[in-house]
Amino acid sequence: MKILLASLCLISLLVILPSVFAASSSSEDFDFFYFVQQWPGSYCDTQKTCCYPTSGKPAADFGIHGLWPNYKDGTYPSNCDDTKPFDKSTISDLITSMTKSWPTLACPSGSGDAFWEHEWEKHGTCSESVIDQHEYFQTALDLKQKTDLLGALTKAGINPDGKSYSLESIRDSIKESIGFTPWIECNRDESGNSQLYQVYLCVDRSGSGLIECPVFPHGKCGTEIEFPSF
Repeated sequence: MKILLASLCLISLLVILPSVFAASSSSEDFDFFYFVQQWPGSYCDTQKTCCYPTSGKPAADFGIHGLWPNYKDGTYPSNCDDTKPFDKSTISDLITSMTKSWPTLACPSGSGDAFWEHEWEKHGTCSESVIDQHEYFQTALDLKQKTDLLGALTKAGINPDGKSYSLESIRDSIKESIGFTPWIECNRDESGNSQLYQVYLCVDRSGSGLIECPVFPHGKCGTEIEFPSF
């Protein structure tokens, strides 16, 4: 009888375990990250306009938009764990750097908390199998320092002066400096002209290094795009 009960318990355990593992991993599986930075001048130079954060006007530099887990088929997971809400106290040592490098431009003016909360809960919770909340924000800050998009562009003579530059020259100058091909996203200014808005770079699943993108987002820019001042 004991042998029979033990066998039944083992069979039950084998049936349950696969479903437990599937439930714990399915929401957090992903293939790579998009690391996305935005040019504040292009965020603000639209019909929608912008609001500076309560800390004041950000520096004239690319700011972090987010670090987004993605799949190689172009889709992405989102809002993976509502039991791990944004907790500002876990990143108290990063707030000064985030205020500088990850500023909010949404209206009404804010401290950045709502922006960071959105990024963590929509995207960050889907990377918990690899990095925790503090590591998520620290990784993005480290990537910002490592890439220096504005430095790459100005070194090639591409300046935020309101002039137009070829999409190819913008892409090539970033690739030459960083070593990996970026994807450029444009938006339109108040007059409807295409302008440099966001730069996507791809990061390996561990968040430790840049890689060539397995897939690029949809959308396109003109062959000549503006680089507005800020």
